[in-house]
Amino acid sequence: MRSYDELRNEQPPGSSWSTFGPGDRLGTVNFLTPERVASAARLVRTGKRFSLDHPLTAFEPYPTGTRRPIEHHLFANNEFHRDDWIDSFYLQSSSQLDALRHIGHPLHGFYGGLSPADNDEHSTTLGIQHYADAGIAGRGVLLDVPRYFAAHELDYDTERTIPIDAELLDAIAAWQGVGFAGGELLLLRTAWAERYLAKTPEERAVTPWRLSPGLAQKESVLRWLWEHEIALVAADNLAVEADPVLDSDFRYPGERPPERGVDHSGMLHRPLIALLGMALGELWKLDELAADCAEDGVYEFFLTVKPLNLPGAAGSPPNALALK
Repeated sequence: MRSYDELRNEQPPGSSWSTFGPGDRLGTVNFLTPERVASAARLVRTGKRFSLDHPLTAFEPYPTGTRRPIEHHLFANNEFHRDDWIDSFYLQSSSQLDALRHIGHPLHGFYGGLSPADNDEHSTTLGIQHYADAGIAGRGVLLDVPRYFAAHELDYDTERTIPIDAELLDAIAAWQGVGFAGGELLLLRTAWAERYLAKTPEERAVTPWRLSPGLAQKESVLRWLWEHEIALVAADNLAVEADPVLDSDFRYPGERPPERGVDHSGMLHRPLIALLGMALGELWKLDELAADCAEDGVYEFFLTVKPLNLPGAAGSPPNALALK
């Protein structure tokens, strides 16, 4: 596999577009080779199962204010029949997996060079169905940030911007005694969702949502993820990366905030998804799995992710399951 430094000589610089061949639609999910998946399946020893999806309605109203609550309707054709449908179903309103069409790069467009104009409402080129068709399964590894901070008597707050850089990722992994062989599905526990969901609706309404620990917006983090051949990275916060962006390697001159929605300037999302093709998950439910890992000292497991097979979708609930 090409090193990250070799990717910097690609066009565009830092992209993996030519690594997996022309017309690729999977990005880093290609790291999940049959041999790696088969090896990961042998991690199931106790039969314990952990759902990593929050309820679809868990984060209503959505913190950013850009996604309306689900409207769930039930009907019956007779006394002994029930059926239902959903209106206002935002596919990224709770635990989610981003498709490669979700975020583009301001200089280079979307993954593989797809232009914003071609990534329109009719396009299915980078839709979530490619992940659904391929299936995502492999060795999951959990890095428990708050437990590491507590064990080392370091100050930690889920509502404070704490950038997690490559050095800290290595330190947490070493403390937990886990290594990487390539093709891992990396789960990053920050405890942000646990604290947010414990609040009353009134408390949530006044909680500044753009404050959380997460990955640092540094090229060294991209290098770490690529060199470890991480197939997917997911966290229990809103963006996987630290919020808000304080010190970024990814600012571009002349950028202006969008007319609506989140300002992605400086965010890791852009090079991570659009250039590296990294599978990215947010708002995953990691508390129960993390507690079990802390109890038995085993931070690896078999992990499956099965997004909805909806052609052209920009995201989906992950339908993620960890098995130990």
